[in-house]
Amino acid sequence: MTETTLALTGARLLADTVAALTERAPAVLAAAADQLRTIRLGLHFNDDSHATLTARHSRLLVEQTRCTAPDVEVVFDNRAMNLLFDLQRSAIDQVLPDSLDVRGSREDTLAVWRAFTLLSQRAAGLRMLQELWAEYREQAPQLWGTASPAAVEPATAPVDWTALDYLTRRAPEDAPEPPALINGTTVTAPRPLWDGRVSSGWWQEPAVHDADLLETMRVCRARTHEEIQRLLPDREPRAELYDLMRSYPARQGKGLRPTLTIAACAAFGGRPEDAVRAAAALELFHNGFLVHDDIADESTHRRGLPTMHEEHGLGLAVNVGDGLNLLAVDAVLSNLETLGLARTLGLIHESIHMCRESIEGQAMELGWIRHDVVPETDDAYFTMSTKKTGWYTCISPCRIGAVCAGVTDPAVLGRFDEAFRLIGIAFQIQDDILNLVGEEALYGKEPLGDLLEGKRTVMLIHLFRTMHAFERPRLFDVLRRRRTDKTQQHAEELLSAMQRHESIEYATDLADRLAAEGISRFEEDLQIIPENEGKAVLRQIAHYVTSRPL
Repeated sequence: MTETTLALTGARLLADTVAALTERAPAVLAAAADQLRTIRLGLHFNDDSHATLTARHSRLLVEQTRCTAPDVEVVFDNRAMNLLFDLQRSAIDQVLPDSLDVRGSREDTLAVWRAFTLLSQRAAGLRMLQELWAEYREQAPQLWGTASPAAVEPATAPVDWTALDYLTRRAPEDAPEPPALINGTTVTAPRPLWDGRVSSGWWQEPAVHDADLLETMRVCRARTHEEIQRLLPDREPRAELYDLMRSYPARQGKGLRPTLTIAACAAFGGRPEDAVRAAAALELFHNGFLVHDDIADESTHRRGLPTMHEEHGLGLAVNVGDGLNLLAVDAVLSNLETLGLARTLGLIHESIHMCRESIEGQAMELGWIRHDVVPETDDAYFTMSTKKTGWYTCISPCRIGAVCAGVTDPAVLGRFDEAFRLIGIAFQIQDDILNLVGEEALYGKEPLGDLLEGKRTVMLIHLFRTMHAFERPRLFDVLRRRRTDKTQQHAEELLSAMQRHESIEYATDLADRLAAEGISRFEEDLQIIPENEGKAVLRQIAHYVTSRPL
């Protein structure tokens, strides 16, 4: 059967599975990638499709092509595919003659088996993956045999895909939890988020260790947006103020800040609901910053729609930004009723510090543009980026969430700083890269907008540090032009120079290294937090930075 015969081939199933885990459970991919390391894995499926699987930092990369010079090669037949997600069989029971053919050194083969064991144990419970694999099975049931090496049953007979059928049938009260061996330690396999009938919130599941990050962010984003709508006044002037204040928050992003805030609260034993008001305040601050930031940068689009000042004029836009910041302050103060004086004072302190850092970072960047300065070192960018976006995007949400749980000790709150400083810088570099090479629909701003605005990104700093002397006058002339005097051709000229000098590749590698350092610091500095579902979500977000597709 050829690859084009099926809507979903084995190779495409692998690629779709990895893509889903990139968004939903990046920590799982990171664990598998750590086992795979430098091994090139060639996979041949029973529908005549092929795939190459490799690891890059904390990512797994899938190419739907036949692998050249693989370190390990695996050939699946019907029975082997049938057992792929069966968690109750050991390796020796799965690798049988005339069923699953594996070639490679003993060390590499065991590393591959460990990687796939981690994937199956920790990812099989995600509802989205169950649905994906069920679709694959159901589109062509004649491909699947029984759980034994006997002849394949007729296509009309029930398909016995042991593990997936088990997950579909199971109910929480009668589901045994088989022990799993991870890194030599016997642990309890995490309970799936879906029991075959209903999905529940990650904070309500006592045994979950790998939450579905995409679903978690969706829930936290929705609950926070609901709180924002409740906080916004329902009175005049609607058309010129309060309706406009609803505009930017309604253009919802990924939900990173609300999720960090709520998860940090849960990680320290607090009730997730206690952090929702603070998460709403953070989003109000953020959107107020965005309105003013778009004015300063002369941006034309935000999250796929015209910016506030482009659509409604400068005067109304400035006032709307002021209104969002004022409402954010009021939201922080209103925690006094539910969280008490000490925690509310802690929230005020954290919010003021966050705003000060952001304003200082904005001043640094605007100063570089105003005075036609391109920093010589990446460290200058790191400082600016941490101040402008790192604090309110990564560090402060964690600290504020912990305060909501009753943590006010500066030494404990400071445990978040270095890990999420590094993760925040990596995240910002990736956003800068996506502005150059990403799809507008995914990134949310006009393509090459950063080049039109003259933002001092890592790529631009690297370009001006490495370009030839004869290139400098022309590129500097393009860069120093005002936004209104730049054209798309000018931006493309700068992009072309970056591509010639491999500035984008440099920035991608730098972001990977910073994210890896951040994850290492996360595990080291946050050992004080016991393993629980809140900490697991924080870990997923930390790994999300390393697994984002660029």
